[in-house]
Amino acid sequence: MPARILETNAQPLAARTVDPVTLDIIENALRNARVEMDATLFRTALSPGIREQGDAFPLIAERSGKMVVGQFGSFIDGFLRNYDGEIEDGDIILLNDPYSVEGAISHNNDVLAIMPIYHSGRLIAWSAMFGHMTDVGGKVPGSLPTDAGSIFEEGFRIPPVKLYRKGVLQSDIIKIAAHQSRMPEWFKADLHAIVASCRVASRRVVELCERFGDEVLAAAMDDLLARNHRAMAHLISTAIGEAPVYFEDYVCDDGRGSGPFKIKCAMWREGEKVILDFAGTDPQSDSSINFYLNENMFKMFFGIYMVMVFDPQVMFNDGFYDLVDVRIPDGSLLKPKFPAALSCRTHALGRIFDVLGALLGQKTPEFLCAAGFSSSPHLMFSGYDKTGEWFQLFQIGFGGIPGRPFGDGADGHSLWPGFTNVPNEFLERYFPMIIERYESVADSGGAGRYRGGNGIHMTYRFTESGAIAIHDDRWFVPPWGVNGGEPGKRSWKLLVRADGEQIALPSKCDNIQVEKDDLLHFVTWGGGGWGDPLERETELVGLEIRRGLVSVEGAKAYGVIVSDAGVVDLAATEALRASLRSTRGPLPIFNRGPDIEELRARCFEETGLVAPRAPVWRAAPLPLAAE
Repeated sequence: MPARILETNAQPLAARTVDPVTLDIIENALRNARVEMDATLFRTALSPGIREQGDAFPLIAERSGKMVVGQFGSFIDGFLRNYDGEIEDGDIILLNDPYSVEGAISHNNDVLAIMPIYHSGRLIAWSAMFGHMTDVGGKVPGSLPTDAGSIFEEGFRIPPVKLYRKGVLQSDIIKIAAHQSRMPEWFKADLHAIVASCRVASRRVVELCERFGDEVLAAAMDDLLARNHRAMAHLISTAIGEAPVYFEDYVCDDGRGSGPFKIKCAMWREGEKVILDFAGTDPQSDSSINFYLNENMFKMFFGIYMVMVFDPQVMFNDGFYDLVDVRIPDGSLLKPKFPAALSCRTHALGRIFDVLGALLGQKTPEFLCAAGFSSSPHLMFSGYDKTGEWFQLFQIGFGGIPGRPFGDGADGHSLWPGFTNVPNEFLERYFPMIIERYESVADSGGAGRYRGGNGIHMTYRFTESGAIAIHDDRWFVPPWGVNGGEPGKRSWKLLVRADGEQIALPSKCDNIQVEKDDLLHFVTWGGGGWGDPLERETELVGLEIRRGLVSVEGAKAYGVIVSDAGVVDLAATEALRASLRSTRGPLPIFNRGPDIEELRARCFEETGLVAPRAPVWRAAPLPLAAE
């Protein structure tokens, strides 16, 4: 039964016309409120994942739950459909169970607070924020087991409950939840910070009501949604054709030795509506790489990508959702049945962006982006320091951003634009480790007219014993290049023991014991290249050699001959480029590198790891009830 909204003022909001100046003021006030939500959170949270890296997502929605400003799309509609209870002024809802909100949050670590905003006895808007908690219990520190067989192994699950009831804190809920976490003080601080950010948005919305009136604010929010609808309708009509286009990409493995796992999508337009159909995507995994992809979340991904590629001036919100029809097969990798594990879902999430880029550019290849969003590498490190205190690190790493129609991909940048790295000084101050290397990996970005971003090589020296866990991907199937660009290099991880023993680590592993003075080389993938490498400016190649982004040997992929000092030999370069052009065939739109079977055959030689075996699908068990 859907949620029941209680209001003491039953008078409906009157329709109002909002002049452009007022609309502009309200739009920017809401944008600023969203920024203030982030600032409040980051200044009051304790965990480095939220405080230092920004792994949190705010929104402000209008009264029916459509996001007006934010980043990840609205969680409100799925919550309202599934919450069997009353909503009143002063309530704040807490939850972290993905299955209770139709996947609008995607694993147990993401703790979500939802706050109805009332004014004059009426529900006028919503604020919400979720952040990645460092630990919510479960079988491994960090609550992200790579080999989980069900969500019950991934930490506690909170259904939608009232953390605040009519403004009164239900403190026992925090006590119960924090008691399950290995980092209870961080959990409590982060949760209070999330709630504080929602309250900031509520205050700002109420101030707008008092300044302009409830009706004007409601009408302005409707206008902002309608404006986005018009802009997206235009983009869809011009950028997406009626003939279907298809693409597929792969998550490399499941952490249990099987892979790769296919994500397939078709896209076409019917009238003003775009259809995105994931038929042909592999069935759900027995392991934790499943990604419960909420349809509205994917619509937001689609909208963000459309805006970034075709018209970055458009403010994206939920106003265009009726223009997008998303079809995801039940029981697939992207819509697993409860109680499927979800803790390694970032690899499929990252691959969704690569697939989107491939689909959106096929009608207009000049707008294609290469692969490179790909994943969100995680490192967990935990144990007891020399004083006997428990420490626990959750850190997000960055790979190479893909080459793009308008320039090179960024080196070592986040999948999410707002994420930042944890400063090395912070890591060394609060955790028993020394960062011996943090640098771009030369030549890891795929060659092209616009180079793919390089991956990052980070070397950790552990100063105390403990256990590490790794989440990453793109170690088996490389990020593809486009329009003649070359694939990016793959990721790899190497543990060097204090006695010199070297151990190639898989991209997904838990409970790897490390000792004092062991070294971990954590190397991420590079982005694919865009366009013909032989068209890259020769002097730019020389400059990047001097900057350590391309090697002298790597410059030959661009047909450039350079001295060790980075000085281009123009005559030799012209001769080499002429020779390469005369011997190569037509440039492919997509360059994936070797096919899957060739990658299997060469896997151990190239990576030091056994190739993943082809997945075997079993009959899925009957799902348990999610309640």
